[in-house]
Amino acid sequence: MFDFFIAILQSWAEVLPPPWFTFLGTILEEIIAPIPSPLVMTLGGSLAASLHKNIPYLFLLALTGTAGKTIGSYVIYIIADKFEDILSTKVGKWIGITHAQIEDIGARLGKGWKDSVVIFALRAIPIMPTAPVSLVAGILKIDIKTYLVSSALGIFVRNMFYLYIGFTSLDALEKINTNLASLESIGSIIVLLFIVTLAYYMYKKRQNLWKESTPL
Repeated sequence: MFDFFIAILQSWAEVLPPPWFTFLGTILEEIIAPIPSPLVMTLGGSLAASLHKNIPYLFLLALTGTAGKTIGSYVIYIIADKFEDILSTKVGKWIGITHAQIEDIGARLGKGWKDSVVIFALRAIPIMPTAPVSLVAGILKIDIKTYLVSSALGIFVRNMFYLYIGFTSLDALEKINTNLASLESIGSIIVLLFIVTLAYYMYKKRQNLWKESTPL
């Protein structure tokens, strides 16, 4: 199935102007998470090179790609937000996680400058997958303004990295995409471990509170 979406992206690259390709392509790339995240922007960079564009042109592609990726991230955030409501009400009581606890964590994580830096870094580091970050942000209900602004800035940096690789390394493009996709798998594991650790922490906290409130 995912080969189908990759084929769509490749067909778009052949018929769309690069700015429109990077905008629409990154929306699809973000929402259909198994599509390798380097694909659109590295291909956009190679398209710019084939059209004999200059380096400043990459900034335009980075901006359109950032707009598309941010829109896609917002969609994932909303889906995760709604899913958390279902998870906390249907399943949370069995594992010690409540809707109020999740919202409290999100409120604590989404207001300080340090949290903005963390979100920015998670978006800017190439090996970190973007969709899981959006999922975690939506589940924790991180302040939407902090999330979107920090995400957009980080995505722009990430896009410039991939665009420059595609622009300067046409022959190595396929190998680079494969290697970065493998590294992103490591990033996905890191994000998954964070979610599991968070759930375990909240479960243990709930148990401790129950023991303290239970008379001997």
